[in-house]
Amino acid sequence: MSLDCPPAYRRPWFDVAVAIAMAAGLGSLILGAPDGPESTASLVAALVLTVVQASTVLWIQRRPEIAMITALTAGAGIQAIAPHVGWLGFAAAPLAYFAWIRPPRVSLWALAVAVVAAPWTLVTGGWRDLLLAVFAYGFSWAWGELGRTRWTRRQEARQRIIDAERSRIARELHDVVAHTVSVMLVQAGAAADVFDTRPEKARAALDTIQEAGRTALDELHAMLRTMRPDEDVTEPRTPQPGLDQLDALARSLGATGLVVAVDRAGDERPVPPDVALSAYRIVQESLTNSLRHGRAKRADVRLRFVDGELRLDIVDDGDPSAAVPRRGGGHGLTGMRERARLLGGTLDAGPLATGGFQVSARLPLRQRAAA
Repeated sequence: MSLDCPPAYRRPWFDVAVAIAMAAGLGSLILGAPDGPESTASLVAALVLTVVQASTVLWIQRRPEIAMITALTAGAGIQAIAPHVGWLGFAAAPLAYFAWIRPPRVSLWALAVAVVAAPWTLVTGGWRDLLLAVFAYGFSWAWGELGRTRWTRRQEARQRIIDAERSRIARELHDVVAHTVSVMLVQAGAAADVFDTRPEKARAALDTIQEAGRTALDELHAMLRTMRPDEDVTEPRTPQPGLDQLDALARSLGATGLVVAVDRAGDERPVPPDVALSAYRIVQESLTNSLRHGRAKRADVRLRFVDGELRLDIVDDGDPSAAVPRRGGGHGLTGMRERARLLGGTLDAGPLATGGFQVSARLPLRQRAAA
């Protein structure tokens, strides 16, 4: 939906109350003034125009331009029949609605009509009426524009949240699929090489493929359940991976020929769930790159809790020349850097002078202030 046209923003009872108040106020001014309409026909016409103008707030959201023109036209008729009522009757109320529904490039013409027409009251020397009319219409337009601006900002903030969530889900899917497919491809190649000569090795590789596929499906199902608004809350949900699953990740990669050593240092402390998930994904993506791009045989994962932050260092012994795709900053490295940035941390990656590739991340553990 376009931000220029907000949806229905008030409850019907509020619009009905405004319409009744407009009709009652105008009607009392027309009927109660001693210098009101001189004939019965004029009185009836003024009251009909009053009802027409008041009714515009009930359908202005469906036909904003037509309703605004109707309100101004009815107001002009009321002013012609009962000048004491004030210019354009109570058209300030529909103008506030109109400014709320339409952007300034559209709504300002209605304000201009009301303000330009107001000097007609100078014919009777009504300076006070002129100032009141200009102020009333200016205030009504500003009130409506303020409401529309606030709605637009809320919609933009909501869209930013949606975009950020979509990016997060895309990174999650990339991490799951890239890691799992890499493991399955390596295992499938190993199984093919030893299928005839060492069937037990081939069977072990196939078991690893099966387990990797099952794990990926579980993670994808858990992720997709978060996207279903009609999810059954009683359905058990697979927990997101964290630091306690790094050893299992290392073992799964060990079956592919990549020896992974996980070392923890420092006084371990509680890790926020988002930090734990991001740390796991950074390690997973780094090891996947070591296996897929660097053709590494060994990787060391070091976790350290220092000065209120979690420090991750993933170092492999892969071929530096094969690190070019990683250094190119594809979706994998971009996703890892974005994860660290969203947590208020940093991530650096690049080949080592002595050979191999290193990924270093710093993730703060303290509570971050809400943006």
